[in-house]
Amino acid sequence: MFLPAQAPLELLQLDWLTAACVEVAILRLDQIDPLISGNKWFKLVEHLKTADRNGAVGIISLGGAHSNHLHALAAAGKRLGFQTVGLLRGHPQETPTVVDLQAYGMHLHWLGYGGYRARHEPGFWEPWRAQYPHLHAVPEGGGGLAGALGCAAIKAQVDAQLSLLGWRDYHGWWLACGTGTTLAGLVLAEAGAHPVYGALAVPEDHGVAVQVESILQGSGRTDYELIDASRGGFAKVDSALLAFIAQTELDCGVPLEPLYTGKALLALKQQVEAGKFAAGTRLIFVHTGGLQGRRGFNTHSVGS
Repeated sequence: MFLPAQAPLELLQLDWLTAACVEVAILRLDQIDPLISGNKWFKLVEHLKTADRNGAVGIISLGGAHSNHLHALAAAGKRLGFQTVGLLRGHPQETPTVVDLQAYGMHLHWLGYGGYRARHEPGFWEPWRAQYPHLHAVPEGGGGLAGALGCAAIKAQVDAQLSLLGWRDYHGWWLACGTGTTLAGLVLAEAGAHPVYGALAVPEDHGVAVQVESILQGSGRTDYELIDASRGGFAKVDSALLAFIAQTELDCGVPLEPLYTGKALLALKQQVEAGKFAAGTRLIFVHTGGLQGRRGFNTHSVGS
């Protein structure tokens, strides 16, 4: 089975970190693969193992017209030779992501908005399992315990490189949260050694906290904190965020996107400047990828 490459761990050189005497190393998961990048492969790997054990010939999952998860899933299916089916939010549209999904051989079903909202209701999967009995169903975003267990391997990518930075240890993690799966995986991997801070890319009413609690149920782990970074809603983008992304990319050369990593890094800046972290703190910032989604994003149409 294909395994992700080692992601580089780099020190972020930014004035606001220097001023606060806080060090941040960014784990560049965006660089592990041109198509299956970021945290997406980690979230998929245990689901694929389960599908293989159950004799499934492919995967059926959910996402939107710019979904990084579906993009990675379709690319993995094409590369490794398994079938993929996508259940999409909304009505048929042609985005760069959708064009790729079709090129990679994913069969698409558009659910509308009401149909997609029903994805958490009991019985949602029954008709799809009946239609595709040979496929393994994976939650939105590659979520659930299986997705989290795959993400636990991200910690090993950091552990292998700490000494290259001259670090013996660090004080916590910071990353964007869309479903909370990656955060939960890191919480499990850390087993209380370091806290994990999740910058919510979606509003609190999207149920991330409930999903994280569900994944961690029985583990006894509470070593995490969720911080609202949604700026008013999922995919809500404003001029201040876009200006921050542009300046950050100019200052350090790290590409960001406005829905996840951009919001997460801006939220970290705000927390650092508010004094949340003492001088001498060392944090790991996870670049969760998602850069393919920038292609269909109109930066001239921003929220208030």
